[in-house]
Amino acid sequence: MLSFINPDVLYDPRPNAYSHVAVVRGGGALAYVAGQGGERRDGSLPDTLEEQIRQAFENLRAALEAVGGRLDQVAKLTTYVVDYDESAHVSLAHATREVFGQALPVQTLVPVGRLALPGMRFEVDAVAHLRT
Repeated sequence: MLSFINPDVLYDPRPNAYSHVAVVRGGGALAYVAGQGGERRDGSLPDTLEEQIRQAFENLRAALEAVGGRLDQVAKLTTYVVDYDESAHVSLAHATREVFGQALPVQTLVPVGRLALPGMRFEVDAVAHLRT
């Protein structure tokens, strides 16, 4: 079982599209998904940050489905954003809420100067609890 906790003594992180604590209980396995960027199957990158975020989340979904997992089993995200600013934050929070709904995973956001590929502006890795 996967549950998310936001203690009353801490600020409410949900408007920023994450939770403070993820608790994994019970059987199953943990899946660690490597960083997924916004690359399409052919290796090309969308032009905008918003499109790259959406494609990266689709890539994360595909990786999880390949091992029998789902996005609602994600406990932890680490996101990396090039040229991070308030508009990037808004785009990421909006996309995260669209993808995860009310089950917002624990998330660490890391602003970075560059990612692996030229033109790459976003990357996400994840830990998911695959229930049996």
